[in-house]
Amino acid sequence: MYESYYGLNSKPFQLTPDPAFFFASKWHKRAMSYLQYGLSQAEGFIVITGDIGTGKTTIANSLLNDIEDDIMAAQIVTPKLTPDELVKMVAAKFELDVTAKTKADILKDLEKFLFDLSKQGKRALLLVDEAQNLPLETIEELRMLSNFQQAGKPLLQSFLLGQEELQPILRAPNMEQFRQRIVASCHLAPLTEDETKSYIEYRMHHAGWNGTSLFSEEAFSRIHQFTRGVPRKINTLMDRILLYGFLEELEKLTEEAVEAVIDEVKEEMFEPEKVQVEEASQNIAASSEGQDGHEPGSYKPAQKVLTPNGNEIQDAEYYKAMLAELVDALDDAIGHKVKLTQYIDKLLKKKYQTYVRLKTDDDAK
Repeated sequence: MYESYYGLNSKPFQLTPDPAFFFASKWHKRAMSYLQYGLSQAEGFIVITGDIGTGKTTIANSLLNDIEDDIMAAQIVTPKLTPDELVKMVAAKFELDVTAKTKADILKDLEKFLFDLSKQGKRALLLVDEAQNLPLETIEELRMLSNFQQAGKPLLQSFLLGQEELQPILRAPNMEQFRQRIVASCHLAPLTEDETKSYIEYRMHHAGWNGTSLFSEEAFSRIHQFTRGVPRKINTLMDRILLYGFLEELEKLTEEAVEAVIDEVKEEMFEPEKVQVEEASQNIAASSEGQDGHEPGSYKPAQKVLTPNGNEIQDAEYYKAMLAELVDALDDAIGHKVKLTQYIDKLLKKKYQTYVRLKTDDDAK
């Protein structure tokens, strides 16, 4: 919608990871260097961690986009796989038939595939995304797959990409053998304020922007402050800012324009109103005079209950408080969506009326 208004040939801030828009910050350059170093070594594990939205998948896609022809790569995004499920998924990603086969049969086929690949002068690479979801025994299975070797060189190399929770998993005492095979690791940090500015300008120019700076310095600062330098959050906010600029016909996006968009989206996007469970509990306590013999404001939850399977559950009042807060949060989100829709509809009608008036004036001439 706003692309033509700002002279862009594509959307600069789409959420889907796109290697063509890869921006190399200090830490992204380091992570990419580690991945490329790992490829050159053709052995061991490379581990890249980072918070949600910091660009781990984008780095992986960029690496795959530039990979050499002698490397056959497969990428998996892991739910909580068992070791057997992991083996089956890896084999399937390398296009091996796993239908009605046992784990032993699949491992035998996978080993043959890797040996045949090596005879052709090629090797296999596995990228495991969201690796923090893997149980310890499944990560250990990855180490066992690296035992497929020929002439002392592994036939399968693996890169692990995961959120910060992956780090304590790999530090577990029983993961020592796996740690000894990690040749490099890196943690992706959010962008600094200067990097946030460079990131925005890079993506704008890559999408076709040829003008001078569209944003004021104060606008860049406010964007970084709100998004905390997380690329995915920057993309989400920037898309809305450019839409706002188009609807308001702005040639310059100032701090005031950015603030207006933030006011509209912070509750429905990545700064939702926090659920005040403690306040809800206090309100319940204040209205529970005499319950179980306690004074007002001294409500105590009932004794915890165990399900037949041994799972512990809270008392009913706890869940009532949580449900009430959830209903309020959903109502607020719906209200903001309705207001935004009405706002956009109003502006579009205004633009249409202006177009009709100008068209009528031209016809009259």
